[in-house]
Amino acid sequence: MSDDPKRIVADGYDTIAPRYLAWSGLQPSPQRMRYLGRLLDLVPPGASVLELGCGAGVPVSRALAARCRLTGVDISAAQIALARQHVPTATFVQADMTALDVAPATFDAVTAFYAITHVPRDQHAELLARIAAWLRPGGLLLATMGASDSPDTVEADWLGAPMFFSHFDAETNRALVRQAGLDLLDAEVVDEHEDGVTVPFLWVVARKPTAGSGG
Repeated sequence: MSDDPKRIVADGYDTIAPRYLAWSGLQPSPQRMRYLGRLLDLVPPGASVLELGCGAGVPVSRALAARCRLTGVDISAAQIALARQHVPTATFVQADMTALDVAPATFDAVTAFYAITHVPRDQHAELLARIAAWLRPGGLLLATMGASDSPDTVEADWLGAPMFFSHFDAETNRALVRQAGLDLLDAEVVDEHEDGVTVPFLWVVARKPTAGSGG
């Protein structure tokens, strides 16, 4: 097995793409749907949105693309292929989110549902700073982050394949978002139930300050 976290994530999601779609995309958690609804309420029709870790495109990409100009990014070729089938009106790119080349002030919103926890946590600060730069003034970040301290780990059998996870505790993550120059609108820890196991996540809603807003 590769010891490269990015390769573990890409290969893992390639392997489990149909199973993950059935487990998550076709049976989304109440929290996923609640925050998707919140994002749709906050982002105006026609906005330019970047979705990091788009997966197979349902339900999030499909809902966003129905009212926004959506670009979805995923490191897994299999997931991108499914997303293009499910949401033909959006633009999808197979790429590592930490290596995207995006011009400053390109997007009105960036979202990352359950995706940042697949990035080594020593890269989270830089990733958040890059996201902040990609946002237009007043732009929004909605992201699921870790809520407990968990250094780089590989779960040997996650839905049928090895999978990499890495995250800080909730308070550290709140601080990282602020350090990236974003104003926290909400940052609540919510327990989710995955196959009988309770897993806490930090749901972050943040906004890039506008000129004269005082940060």
